Amino acid sequence: MEPKIQLRGVTKGFGPKKVLTGVDLDIARGESVVIIGGSGTGKSVLLKCILGLLRPDAGSIKIDGQEVTGLSTSERDQVNRQVGMLFQGGALFDSLPVWENVAFGLLSRKQCGRDEAREIAVKKMALVGLKPHLADAWPADLSIGMQKRVGLARAIATNPEIIFFDEPTTGLDPIMADMINELIVHVNQEVGATALSISHDMESARKIGDRVAMLYQGKIVWAGDPDSAEAAANPVVDQFIHGRVDGPIKMQVRA
Repeated sequence: MEPKIQLRGVTKGFGPKKVLTGVDLDIARGESVVIIGGSGTGKSVLLKCILGLLRPDAGSIKIDGQEVTGLSTSERDQVNRQVGMLFQGGALFDSLPVWENVAFGLLSRKQCGRDEAREIAVKKMALVGLKPHLADAWPADLSIGMQKRVGLARAIATNPEIIFFDEPTTGLDPIMADMINELIVHVNQEVGATALSISHDMESARKIGDRVAMLYQGKIVWAGDPDSAEAAANPVVDQFIHGRVDGPIKMQVRA
């Protein structure tokens, strides 16, 4: 079966710095894949290339078999209509109430009227454990964890076929992080979407991923079932998942 998302030889650099040096990865329909790696390894750059926010220097990115790297803005917008996104910091609009944040994609694309958009927003809020009375609350009135839930509700409001999760548990305490992981698993099952997450949190990766892929030096150096990562005969994966200082991964420390 044709992959939902297919990457072949994707490269991206900024001046002399080569961030992605040849990424190859297939993501099947309905699969949840988590790309792991340390800070500065290019996870966010790769996500932006897939989304069309950055154009790779070389390589192929296909969605549903369609090459998307050379699309016009309008063509790319059509592809992105099937995409939902949970941003790392929530990225909520402070000037809009919760329900309008959730329904932002529906309203901006004029897919329905305001009354229907509000109804959809409240239903999506319920999926992530938010009560209807919070629809008229302001983002600033919510805790960080609740803001994450609002962001997750927004990501699924348009019933996307693909959902991207950008460091979904960053900044959360362990209990709230686990709760968000549980919600992501629940939402993915409910929506039936293909999910691609980027994370440096191995616990989160184990929880939400059907498969984990390790990005190192601009390439996917290992991919497999989360439970098999412990036994992976790869020193990079072994060092990362155990958080060891000694190993092939060297932290760059600047004075």
